[in-house]
Amino acid sequence: MPRSSYFELFGVTEETLGRLVAEGLSRGGDYSDLYFENTSYLTLLLRDGQVSSGGRHVDFGVGIRVLKGDKTGYAYSETTSFRDMLSAARAASAIADGQAGPVLSYGAPLPPASPDRYPILSEDAEGLTDFMGRIEKGIFAREQRTVKVMVSLTLEKSDILMYNSLHETACDTRPMATVAVTAIFAQGDKIENTTFSRSRRMGTEMFSEELVAEMIEGAVKGIDERFEARRPKGGKMSVVMGAGASGILLHEAMGHAFEADFARKGQSIFTGKIGRQVCPSGITIVDDGTIPFDRGSLNFDDEGVPGQRTVMVEDGVLRSFLHDRVSARHFGVAPTGNGRRESFRYMPIPRMRSTYMESGSADPASLIAEVRQGIYVDNFSNGQVKIGEGDFTFYVKSGFLIENGRLTSPIKDINIIGNGPAALADIRGVGNDLLIDGSAWTCGKEQSAPVSCGIPTVLIGSLTVGGE
Repeated sequence: MPRSSYFELFGVTEETLGRLVAEGLSRGGDYSDLYFENTSYLTLLLRDGQVSSGGRHVDFGVGIRVLKGDKTGYAYSETTSFRDMLSAARAASAIADGQAGPVLSYGAPLPPASPDRYPILSEDAEGLTDFMGRIEKGIFAREQRTVKVMVSLTLEKSDILMYNSLHETACDTRPMATVAVTAIFAQGDKIENTTFSRSRRMGTEMFSEELVAEMIEGAVKGIDERFEARRPKGGKMSVVMGAGASGILLHEAMGHAFEADFARKGQSIFTGKIGRQVCPSGITIVDDGTIPFDRGSLNFDDEGVPGQRTVMVEDGVLRSFLHDRVSARHFGVAPTGNGRRESFRYMPIPRMRSTYMESGSADPASLIAEVRQGIYVDNFSNGQVKIGEGDFTFYVKSGFLIENGRLTSPIKDINIIGNGPAALADIRGVGNDLLIDGSAWTCGKEQSAPVSCGIPTVLIGSLTVGGE
């Protein structure tokens, strides 16, 4: 939409915005910003052949932040009447005034805005229930052991207007389409289930016949191995992480430690290591907000900073943390477009977007062939990480034993335990097959944010596997 349409949607003018940030700064604040949001949701759930629930929801309001020294004041209003917004601005100003501090500058130059990364947006909801039904019927037709299928679908659109005391204005309309399926299978007295999802910054044009086929294939893939799988013996062993969804381990075990609020507070294991070797040469780790239609991509972050590609580790050397405006000011660098928030009710903090390791030069099969005794894993869930120490534990839903360089017996229900920096340093090989996973990943760090992740096939020399 043109900028005037955002102003009309929220019932504001340039003069109104200026008066609100001025009120925010009235107690001596250094910086103030406004975040207006109008988000609409359509949700549908298909169960037992019928759409059993659904709804349309709207979330609307404005968040007002004031920074003064090291103190942050934040308040929000669920209306955009001037009286309510002025009250919120005064509240944020009063909170920030609770601790005096030096006057600081938030005027670091921003990179230029790039072309729209998600220009397609269709809101035609007709045919969505038929789309969901075709997925359900296709799974039953494909796999005779199916006993139940549930399909959920969400369409979301957010209109965002941002303004700050530097007189910067940013407007964005962000679409998101998500479909997820849970399938339950029975073989004798054994029960197995699978989940599979796809999510992109698109509208209903995402829900194509090609996606129906992909959802069916994703739901039934590997089900034979699931029924045959067993828990292997535990111990320290080599681990090969499959390309794609294994990137969640990179996101959790390493990515959070690169977020600059943890580094600023001295809580990250990587604090003070900019410019130092943190993993073998040849490894590059990126957080990218510029991939077209990707779930984690942003034209602007939630502070109005244009989206960009940030190289965190280059050729094994730590080059950058992930910054919002606050951490960027602290470290004396430009923000990287990682200031994100769940909604207008939350203040922005450094968050990842699409985090991945770039491809290496190894043939993936050769990495497996190097392992005498170990495991291959490609389906992680339920991870826990200690940011300060870097220790992590991940639950693995499925994978294979590696014996004498070959994938052999399927395995399931194991834990992988290790330390993020130690695992990075122990990478023995990186495949040439980077895959960014398109699932509906949501990162929780005080608040939720949509993200994506990816990785090529990677061989780690030794991790602890919790099995039998």
